[in-house]
Amino acid sequence: MSLFDLDRTKVAEHLAGEPKFRSSQIWRGIYQNLTLPQEQTNLPKALREDLSSKAEFQLGLTQREVLFADEKKTIKTLYELQDAKEIESVLMSYSDRATLCVSSQAGCAMGCVFCATGQAGFFRHLSTAEIVEQVFHGARTSRDVFNQRLSNLVFMGMGEPMANYENVIGAIQLIVFEFGISARHVTVSTVGITPGIRKLATQALPISLAVSLHAANDEKRTRLVPINARYPIGDLMESLEFFRENSNRRISFEWAMMADINDSNEDADELAELARRVGAHVNLIPLNPTPMWPYPGSQHQRVVDFKDRLVELGINATIRRNRGNQIAAACGQLITQRKEKGPSRIRISNA
Repeated sequence: MSLFDLDRTKVAEHLAGEPKFRSSQIWRGIYQNLTLPQEQTNLPKALREDLSSKAEFQLGLTQREVLFADEKKTIKTLYELQDAKEIESVLMSYSDRATLCVSSQAGCAMGCVFCATGQAGFFRHLSTAEIVEQVFHGARTSRDVFNQRLSNLVFMGMGEPMANYENVIGAIQLIVFEFGISARHVTVSTVGITPGIRKLATQALPISLAVSLHAANDEKRTRLVPINARYPIGDLMESLEFFRENSNRRISFEWAMMADINDSNEDADELAELARRVGAHVNLIPLNPTPMWPYPGSQHQRVVDFKDRLVELGINATIRRNRGNQIAAACGQLITQRKEKGPSRIRISNA
């Protein structure tokens, strides 16, 4: 139990004997002003001290490591959970927005061979509260460091969001209605868990969907993304058609560019056929190095040529700019292997 496990009713229960408006005051302080109860100076000092002593009003995440890169525009934070498991989230500042990459699990069971999180294995699902608390910390940091309001969320951190569907959706609902982040600025990523895609299609919130595709035929994709054996491309595409028909929200394909593995003209042609079928936008991601994947990413010119071929075939495609490589914060690199256990540390890289 921690602060973000409390709903409005539970907050009120802890305020017996206080004026009725106190619970709403505390709730607004947390979700609108991003202040913890003990920081809310509009509360009586005795009440602040009382709440700060209650276990239910403590945070569930402990910041253990904060790393900066990209001229301090990328911040990776490692959190320790109450059971000593660890997760990471990444905050990125752009000229027009601040985006938080959120984790939904400690580790990941999907086993994608080129992804550091998948290489590390699965530990457990995150609770709704643990997901929401990442956003609370990210919003505070964005305000205090970037002087920007946190505006965008991508569930592209550690874990497979669709494998923890109920907790992820519960967190998104709280984030949208309490933090005030637009659902249109929330993207959920999946390696292709088709039941989750179909559930997401029926949600009233207009959430966007990103599919980590990486290969456009079953033989190759199963080698790269093992869950494809259970949910092959044919089933995946049917679920994406259902999503598009029922939600009218954007679908994007994520494609990590791997030299001589998925960067040929034939790969581009196969990808274009799938993208055209569901009107998907394609994000090309130069592969980031991970500990147990020995093969290099595609050369820059090959990435450019691959993109140009997709465009010639009528597909909207962009090359994603990598952020945070210096601190292992880029796509596929989150693994939570601290060199030092114990006290928190901060390191800045401007490379």
